[in-house]
Amino acid sequence: MRSLGIFAATAALLVSAPALADDVKVGIGISGWTGFAPLTLASQAGIFKKNGLDVTIKKIPQKDRHLAIASGDVQCAATTVETWISWNANGVATKQIFQLDRSYGADGMATRNDVAAIKDLKGKTIAASAPGTSPYFALAWMLKKNGLSIKDVTVVNLEPAAAAQAFVSGQNDAAMTYEPYLSTVRAAPDKGKIIATTLDYPMVMDTFGCTPKFLTDNPKAAQALADSYFEAAAMIEKDQAKSYEIMGADVKQSGEQFGNSAKYLRWQDKAANQKFFAGEFLAFNKEAADLLLEIGIIKSVPKIDDLFDASFIK
Repeated sequence: MRSLGIFAATAALLVSAPALADDVKVGIGISGWTGFAPLTLASQAGIFKKNGLDVTIKKIPQKDRHLAIASGDVQCAATTVETWISWNANGVATKQIFQLDRSYGADGMATRNDVAAIKDLKGKTIAASAPGTSPYFALAWMLKKNGLSIKDVTVVNLEPAAAAQAFVSGQNDAAMTYEPYLSTVRAAPDKGKIIATTLDYPMVMDTFGCTPKFLTDNPKAAQALADSYFEAAAMIEKDQAKSYEIMGADVKQSGEQFGNSAKYLRWQDKAANQKFFAGEFLAFNKEAADLLLEIGIIKSVPKIDDLFDASFIK
């Protein structure tokens, strides 16, 4: 009995002690978005493993990623900054720990060639992902900046790849999509044009985050995740051709094709991360939260200070 008691006490201690970055298992939910590719690189180039992480990357549509977190299928994810507002407002507690990328024309709206301005889309049909996703939010953002709202158009819910393919095949009046799928539209000028991108509306910024429980239980693993991302970004700088080949293969692209998509975004280093979370992050969240309330994605705004932990980028 005494030995059983000692065993039970030891087991309880092991369960309650924070896990170290010592082959810590972590599931990460992402999509095929070009900006998330350094995470794939960190996995396939052995960077995660070197830093004591046993990472499983799962491709999960953005509209379902929070469900995977809530179920425990993944502990961490990559998504756009405003999406974390929605997830937390709807009961899926998560914290951002580093910024991945900024879109510099990688997200955009495609329209038929006879559409002169976004305001002319009133009454038109636009393909975009479901409410609560980045393309839907980007659509609402661009419409609002041009005096319209989601209620002024008909939204057909298609994921980014399908939205681009449907548009090029002649369906719908417009489409919201992102790289590498936006290049499908760039390659078919007779089918339509890209009327606006994040060069015109710089509001797509991606971050990486995890559940508060994972961060509390695994602080060294969380640090290793951040360090691994910055190592992958450094590898891209040092050996671009090899990195592009690895990242491109994951989305069925050649290294050259991947590089063409990557031209439209910027991965963020540690200095850029520190600057972002110290200023722009808070200002953007306020404007984004107001729009999310307006379009009915959230019913109340979560405390913004609870949405991030910048201790891993110091």
